[in-house]
Amino acid sequence: MSFHLRPIQNAVSTGRGARGFAIVSAIFLLVALAALGAFMVMFSNTQHLSSAQDIQGSRAYWAAKGGVQWAAGFIIANGGVCPASPSTPAFGDGFTVTVTCSDNTYREGQNRRVYRIIATATAGGPVGSLNYIERQVQAFIDENLP
Repeated sequence: MSFHLRPIQNAVSTGRGARGFAIVSAIFLLVALAALGAFMVMFSNTQHLSSAQDIQGSRAYWAAKGGVQWAAGFIIANGGVCPASPSTPAFGDGFTVTVTCSDNTYREGQNRRVYRIIATATAGGPVGSLNYIERQVQAFIDENLP
């Protein structure tokens, strides 16, 4: 009886069947990181746009408030006469301010005149466009009449 020694086949794979597994996982990781990066850029752009619209909204509010103050000064300077409605005083700064004024006289123990002033500031093109901003401020001035 003769014995021949044969090499025992290893139960552990030598890696021949796993060729390409590393490239598949690398591509998956690359795609996942690219998607995450794209989401972060989109989120950042949205934040910047939102911040810019907040600033424009604040500027529009102050422009409208300036329109109310302009109309109040006009009423005081002209002896209780409203400016022509609608008026568009020139404030600059890229906003169009439209001011309307009306007055009503009524008796409540004594004669009173109430002025209603509405100022609307707009900027950024037509209604519905991405940059469109509008703010409106209303004020009432009460005057005792003799």
